[in-house]
Amino acid sequence: MAILFSLSLSPHPPNPKLNSLTSTTTSTTTNNTAFTKRDFILKTTSLCIISLTSLNPLEKSLAEPPKPSLSGIIENTKSWSQFYGDGFAIRVPPQFEDITEPEDYNAGLSLYGDKAKPKTFAARFASADGYEVVSVVIKPSNQLKLTFLEAKDITDFGSLREAAKIFVPGGATVYSARTIKIKEEEGFKTYYFYEFGRDKQHVALVAAVNGGRAYIAGATAPDFKWNDDGVKLRSAAISLTVL
Repeated sequence: MAILFSLSLSPHPPNPKLNSLTSTTTSTTTNNTAFTKRDFILKTTSLCIISLTSLNPLEKSLAEPPKPSLSGIIENTKSWSQFYGDGFAIRVPPQFEDITEPEDYNAGLSLYGDKAKPKTFAARFASADGYEVVSVVIKPSNQLKLTFLEAKDITDFGSLREAAKIFVPGGATVYSARTIKIKEEEGFKTYYFYEFGRDKQHVALVAAVNGGRAYIAGATAPDFKWNDDGVKLRSAAISLTVL
């Protein structure tokens, strides 16, 4: 089961200091400027839904050593707005708009006992042109890895490489994968970071687990936009903090 965000993933508080991250080498595509805002939103949404419901084998791209992909991050994003969600917080890049689906307050109030439709995204923000999207998705950990035990840390999904089968869709080219440890009062919280490309889209994804729930933040943009805005999007994803 793999999760892809136009992140989606919903993704992404004090930011991790990752001065040791290596530089990014990504390809850009200049022929896709005709790709419309509506096409992009629809495509990234459908990719997210498909990857959440399909079991995709991870291609050999992760079997090889990951290519250095991180050209850097914005170390100080305190000037960005901070969004607090259900058990998480994330920094939102400037001029990004909140496009999270609204709560359906009428659902569940009918005489037939309808239940409120669960939200696909816990948070979702998009650039003014709609090409760049930062999202957060929350899933019960036992939906991602079948087990009777409640996952308490991302390492319960296995190593960084093993967990990639859950978070990276089959057929994706993995540019980088990192384990990030953030010091907290009770010890360290582990986050897994993946950066990959698929279908001419570039994704930075950060995942963590707390209280039996997986929090996945992702920042997505077409390849031709990533070369200019990848640092900003990567920084948004890495800003995910589980509360």
